Amino acid sequence: MEPLSTSYPLKYSVPKARVFVVFLSMVLCTTILCLLQLKFFKPKSKDFYSFEVKDSRGRIISLEKYRGKATLVVNVASYCQYTDKNYIALQELHREFGPSHFTVLAFPCNQFGESEPGSSQEIQSFAKGNYGVTFPVFRKIKILGSEADPAFKFLIDSSKKEPRWNFWKYLVNPEGKVVKFWRPEEPIESIKPEVASLIRQIIMKKREDL
Repeated sequence: MEPLSTSYPLKYSVPKARVFVVFLSMVLCTTILCLLQLKFFKPKSKDFYSFEVKDSRGRIISLEKYRGKATLVVNVASYCQYTDKNYIALQELHREFGPSHFTVLAFPCNQFGESEPGSSQEIQSFAKGNYGVTFPVFRKIKILGSEADPAFKFLIDSSKKEPRWNFWKYLVNPEGKVVKFWRPEEPIESIKPEVASLIRQIIMKKREDL
């Protein structure tokens, strides 16, 4: 006697071709979503002008307003052996090359010898009253450690040069990249040619764009 064999049709099975189409559609949709995410949600690379800082009165200032200029960013102090020489030199640079294509941006800091003890407004009054500065003097910040201001931290990370004292200077190009730095004891004569070169590039580019 032969064994009984019963076969049941797979009424509810999906053909392989249909499974493949569904799988392919899922892969395609996932790929499109990833591409859209990269296009629209990719974080923009930071540059110096993409940060915000505060002025001496605590008002938020976007550094974007300085994009397109050459800027010399300096950590300043009111009671330092380099104060007189540097404030005079910085104001001379600003007067000679600014304000259309160049500006000095001063950030007071009390982390070196505690030589900037006053409030932000006192510091600004000191700089204007004693040296006639016409460039921006921002709120007092920290530039070292975990509380370092993000804009200044960007300068340090980009240049790989951390200030060791007051009046370190970072030259930032019109696109917000650090191109040069100077220690406090270096003379203004070493800074002028670099600033002048950047300004010539700015002027030439503007002429080409006309």
